[in-house]
Amino acid sequence: MLVSPFRYTARALSKAVVCKTALGKAVLSTVLLSGLPTLVWAASDSDLRDALAAAREQQWHRIDERAIETHPLRGYVEYHRLRSQLPNVSPDRVHQFIDQYADTPLAGWIRGQAIANYGHAGRYSDLLSVADGEPAGTARQCYYYAALLDSQPQQASAAGLDLWRVGSSQPDACNPLFERLRANGTIDATAIWERKMLAWQAGETQLSSYLGGLLSGQWQTALDTVDSVTSRSRAITQAPSCLGPECAATASFYQAAMQRFTREDTPAAFAAWQELAPRLNLLPSDRQVIEEELAFYALVRDVPGTLSWVDSVLPTLESERVLELRVRQALASRDWNEVVHWIAEMPAGQQESSRWQYWLGRANAQLGNHAAAEARYHQAATDRSFYGFAAAEKLGQPYQLNLERNHFDEASRQRIAQLPAVQRTEALLRIGEDGLANSEWLHAVQSGSPQQARELADYAAQQQWHARLVQTTIAAEMWDALDWRFPQAYYDSFMHWGRLTGVDPFLLMAITRRESAYNPNALSPAGARGLMQLMPGTASQVSRELGINDPGPYGVLDPELNIRLGSTYLRDKLQRYQGNRLAAAAAYNAGPGRVDQWLGNNVEAFDLFVESIPFRETRDYVQAVLSYRVIYESLANGGNSEGVSLLSDNEQQVRYDRALLARR
Repeated sequence: MLVSPFRYTARALSKAVVCKTALGKAVLSTVLLSGLPTLVWAASDSDLRDALAAAREQQWHRIDERAIETHPLRGYVEYHRLRSQLPNVSPDRVHQFIDQYADTPLAGWIRGQAIANYGHAGRYSDLLSVADGEPAGTARQCYYYAALLDSQPQQASAAGLDLWRVGSSQPDACNPLFERLRANGTIDATAIWERKMLAWQAGETQLSSYLGGLLSGQWQTALDTVDSVTSRSRAITQAPSCLGPECAATASFYQAAMQRFTREDTPAAFAAWQELAPRLNLLPSDRQVIEEELAFYALVRDVPGTLSWVDSVLPTLESERVLELRVRQALASRDWNEVVHWIAEMPAGQQESSRWQYWLGRANAQLGNHAAAEARYHQAATDRSFYGFAAAEKLGQPYQLNLERNHFDEASRQRIAQLPAVQRTEALLRIGEDGLANSEWLHAVQSGSPQQARELADYAAQQQWHARLVQTTIAAEMWDALDWRFPQAYYDSFMHWGRLTGVDPFLLMAITRRESAYNPNALSPAGARGLMQLMPGTASQVSRELGINDPGPYGVLDPELNIRLGSTYLRDKLQRYQGNRLAAAAAYNAGPGRVDQWLGNNVEAFDLFVESIPFRETRDYVQAVLSYRVIYESLANGGNSEGVSLLSDNEQQVRYDRALLARR
């Protein structure tokens, strides 16, 4: 509290009246300092809210400076004031602000604003004085390295080339850096051509054309070749084997052209490469780029006649994604020897994951190598994941939850409540600035010690800040703190609607955790909304089914209604697949039409069905949801997984084919 310089007699002070309520403007109160009553001015949230709105609009005359002088969020107003003065303030003033608000996200934000504004004004020495290493964001990086060119030319030139070598337009802020690099020869004709190829490959026609215009007549044959292949991809087989001065255009042209051709028509691209490869003089690394892409799409699209070629080049590609596809192809054909062989070709980090250890176990079991299978299952079962749980079930042993327990007393919580960052977070929530509150909170989590991060997580749990709690565990990497990572949020609602719809409530919790991480206002790029991420059309359809009013795009954000509608929608999917939760979860993510199609592949086992799902997003989704379901049920049992199963006996033993579809 700021003590007023005005002092009053006790008699006069007794007549001082609180001029506004806590919900209104500033409050007058009395304190006793050295035995003398003193007038104190207490800032209110409404004053700060008004001041922040005015600051954002740079209407400084609307701000009552005295009313917000003691408010913990005053720095947010000062941030906008200083930002509006940039670049016409000294770096010393910026440093002063950074030091004053070092424990808030404001310090980093103003540093970024100063870099952008000093860079735009060409005040490079001022920029370097406030920078603290490479900044975030392309525009600021361009300003930073333009400023660094004189003092550290080698580092700045290398970074500038990295910023140049992209297939899309860069911000105008990069123009000064690129112009200087072109002037000193760092960005030469070869670099211009390479970027043109990246733009051509990305379909950025305007940028590609602009870059072509920067090249001299020495590159005309290469430019004409690009035009020819653009209009007809198969013309690549007639392209010269040497393009540009000293063949400088050759490698990047063939990489870009083959990538375009491969994605457009993989069989034709494969045939063209068989013709081209013997006569092209490319470095092994350049050839590897082309063949990795071609092998990937040959497997994804199951191109006939390509598998032996893929197998011949795969050991040279060093590609985790192609090796994964090759193993999945071997699983699809039930070639268990090939499964073992290609997993063994994976890099150690990839091979040792619970997923591939599980499949090594499955393959060895199929081949009769039971000791090897058991060893692999044991290794996989140490992981808390879908395949870790599946391996544990193969061994008949409990799941390894690795649950970390944390205990804090009331005294600890009271101390955390007094932290400035916590008080600022709560003040921001009171004035409706949820986004700023999250930034303030996560800054405290990431800048504090591991112990303080746990204390903050405990505080968030006590406040029932469910979404913020989940984000806290992610920011602090508290992977074993399952009580916090998977909070019992909206527990009664899930139990209620699960009971009424006949849907496993722990499955509902798992889907919600995966879909929104308990943010009731979550909005996906596709338009899905709320806790269970319902599309507006789905919400309307289910509402009609239930005989209730269409909630509209905002009503569906209500947590209780969202859970009700999501539970009903999931019930319909479960009924479609005879209660099978794996198939229903896949349909919740990818749509029932696609799942019906996948079931037509006559896969007999649940694990093979998961690997047969062609969409990585859906494969990851069903694994996450089913493993989350295990965690939620185990937590409801006090952290004990005994009696909890990944899937029911029926879900494990049923054939995943068209017979799973309920008759209609």
